[in-house]
Amino acid sequence: MQSAAQDADRRIPGGTGTEETTPVRSTEELIAEFDEERPARRLSGPLARAVGAVALGVSVYALYAVFVPVQVLPYRMGFLAAVLPLTFLCYRARVRPRRHRPRRTAETEAAATEAPPAKGRDNPGVLDWILAGLSLVVCAYPLVGFDDFIRRVYEPSVLDVAMGLGCLVLVLEATRRTVGAILPAICLGFLAYAYYGGYLPVDWSLGHRGYDIDRIVAHLYMGTEGLFGVPLDVAATYIVLFAIYGAVLEYSGAGEFFVNISFAAFRRSNAAAGRTVTLAGFLLGTVSGSGTATAVSLGSVAWPVLRRAGYPRESGGGILAAAGIGAILSPPTLGAAAFIIAEYLKVSYLTVLLYATVPTILYYLGIILAIEIDARRLGTREVELDTPSAGRLLARFGYHFSSLIAIVVFMALGLSPFRAVVYATVLAFLLSFLDRERRLGPRRTAKALSAGTISVLPVAATTAAAGIIVGVVTLTGLGLKGSRIIVDLAGGDLLLTTAVAALAVLVLGLAVPVTASFIIAAVIIGPALQTLGVPPEATYMFIFYYAVLSEVTPPTALAAVAASAITGGDAIKTMMMAWKYTLPAFLVPFAFVLAPAGRALLGQAPLPQVLLALAVSAVAVAALAAATGGWMIRGAGVPERVLCAAAALVLLYLEPVTVVTGLVLLAVALAVHLVLRRSPDRRARP
Repeated sequence: MQSAAQDADRRIPGGTGTEETTPVRSTEELIAEFDEERPARRLSGPLARAVGAVALGVSVYALYAVFVPVQVLPYRMGFLAAVLPLTFLCYRARVRPRRHRPRRTAETEAAATEAPPAKGRDNPGVLDWILAGLSLVVCAYPLVGFDDFIRRVYEPSVLDVAMGLGCLVLVLEATRRTVGAILPAICLGFLAYAYYGGYLPVDWSLGHRGYDIDRIVAHLYMGTEGLFGVPLDVAATYIVLFAIYGAVLEYSGAGEFFVNISFAAFRRSNAAAGRTVTLAGFLLGTVSGSGTATAVSLGSVAWPVLRRAGYPRESGGGILAAAGIGAILSPPTLGAAAFIIAEYLKVSYLTVLLYATVPTILYYLGIILAIEIDARRLGTREVELDTPSAGRLLARFGYHFSSLIAIVVFMALGLSPFRAVVYATVLAFLLSFLDRERRLGPRRTAKALSAGTISVLPVAATTAAAGIIVGVVTLTGLGLKGSRIIVDLAGGDLLLTTAVAALAVLVLGLAVPVTASFIIAAVIIGPALQTLGVPPEATYMFIFYYAVLSEVTPPTALAAVAASAITGGDAIKTMMMAWKYTLPAFLVPFAFVLAPAGRALLGQAPLPQVLLALAVSAVAVAALAAATGGWMIRGAGVPERVLCAAAALVLLYLEPVTVVTGLVLLAVALAVHLVLRRSPDRRARP
């Protein structure tokens, strides 16, 4: 079997195809193994076409609902009735551990649905068909006599309860198939709490009056507080529309163009290879929507270039992982949790993009500075690539940027994010006809629309399961009770509470996907921060960033593990390198939580204050890069690195006294460095 690196060498202009390679698998295989949300089955024959047709129908209806008003609750129920049966057909019953589960990109989604397996058929069995049929029945049941069904919410019939229990079980099973057993287990724990909480001592903080099965099921199944709550609504509106947009972009060749323009942008620099990967990760992430998929897709192409530039396997893998995860943090297509933030805060998605702008700049600044330091520390070299000039690529394919810009412009003009992304999708479709090889004719358009819905299947299952947790929290009042416990444990100290919250979100993110970890943390941990005076927007953005950063946190950093599979490096060392590159993103969220001045990093201040906060934070990120990279003017020793780290931490508090203190510490670090670098012993060091 040929390696992905060998394949990449032949695809990249300037690749020799003769250099040392690591025997790894193809891009699709790696995405399927390490990305946790991708259909595991490779359907074939008439079933593949039938699944594609149903998925196409869901996409068309989602687009139709943008322009024709529909009832909210019936729409959510109908959406789940369509996607839940597809989940049982597209996913196998047996799952591997989380670090070995699959997700998707748009093109590979179609391949996953259409390409026959290498050995035998991979179509669903009898049990899968039974579960698919049952899921259709229990999800469609409320739609039959909908008005009467809603009126019975406080006195559900036996059939209502039976259908509700069936729906809960099937959602949990679909979630287990897509993202593993941990999230369903957490849901079962919350259900047990709802039922048995009444048996807890009355003087316990977590005690409540207790609820019977009928009341629990009715709350979760017969209203908008459980299965059919806000998380599922986000999947059925925002996420499916943006997934369709991403699929249309990818089928039109945008992903390939983004990689090519990144390679063409940096040519004459020892750090060009690292810069290229960072830019390509940012651009490619707008198409894939997945950190792990971005890292793998980019890595199969970029690792040969990084290798030829002189990057060690672990450093190259760390850059790939950091660039991939950055895609989830970056406007204009943030991760799924960003859409949930917009719904929770009742603000436009454009406002959430504004919140994310400055932190995104600081995130990529940290990566670029770390790359520049590594280029000098490692002695990387320039790589000659036989690629067209950036000007030629922009002149020929620059139109791919148009739809990305259009989304922001449309929302700035007052359009809803739903209509903005639909219009951007139409624009991307029309522009595809400028490329004869990638034009979206009827067949390719149908494939793109189908791929968009199929990519949402695991997200729909995850958000429905997360709705169970949200429903239990609202039913029992657990959110306020949990926040009081967290605040009491931290002694009411904001810094300690924030640190506990960050650790809790990171630990939670090790077990469940980003979207689920955000939802759980938002309803349990979020109230604790708000109790101490942190505004809701700062609270939710803090939780969002840490939920995403759990993807690069050892020991289950999926993007880093996947990148190490491409580079052939040690997985743990690759995780630590990725953690080093993303470290600024771990610290910047503290800035807009701990101090009122930090809110400027979220755009919540006049423009001069925002620019000042950006400048100070940029200095802090630079100091942190010097501390972690061990480089200032030359190689930095322990004294300078300690002083730089202290300066970075103090600067990020963004108050006048701390800013002055941080700048003084940084000046002292520079002075110490200038003195020590003149030492013969220091100059003799490599």
